[in-house]
Amino acid sequence: MKRPFFLLLAFFSLTALSHAHAQGKFMTKTGRVSFFSASPIEDIEAQNQQVAAVLDFAGGQLAFSVPIKAFVFKRTLMQEHFNENYMESDKFPKATFSGRFVSFDAAALATAGPHNVQVEGDLTLHGVTHRVQVPASVELKSGQVLAAATFPVATADYNIEIPLLVRNNIAKIVTVRVALTCAPVSGGAVGAATPAH
Repeated sequence: MKRPFFLLLAFFSLTALSHAHAQGKFMTKTGRVSFFSASPIEDIEAQNQQVAAVLDFAGGQLAFSVPIKAFVFKRTLMQEHFNENYMESDKFPKATFSGRFVSFDAAALATAGPHNVQVEGDLTLHGVTHRVQVPASVELKSGQVLAAATFPVATADYNIEIPLLVRNNIAKIVTVRVALTCAPVSGGAVGAATPAH
């Protein structure tokens, strides 16, 4: 009769641990952001695996920072044009997002599987800031938080000028994908959500 009691105790301990993690802060310095631009002549795609992010479930906040020069393209020439002509990455070296989870109860993370959330905040890109609301998913798995989002970005909204010569080759709307695997911050301290570098 002792064995079922210990199994029950272990179950409640794991549930409490999941709940404790869900109330804390999680971060990564190796998050992934990619973007895709479809066009009649050539699709453009780039990957970035140097995204710093903090998810603060106790405060309901999140933030991330994306180094622009860390985007990698299949073709070196595309990467040069992206940094020099479009994103002016020497002048605007980072894209940032700072916001909050909208109507999300962090205790739900104790339940297995991904949970749909809305994220609202300020997206700053190419020196321009806009308030955006983005659908996302979060999941607590093996002690880490997995977060993902896919959303459109209009280049004109962020004053990213496309030269007339190649304007028809580049989509006006770019699809951005975010994938984060965040570990709990040691000590479980909860505070302002600011990515560390």
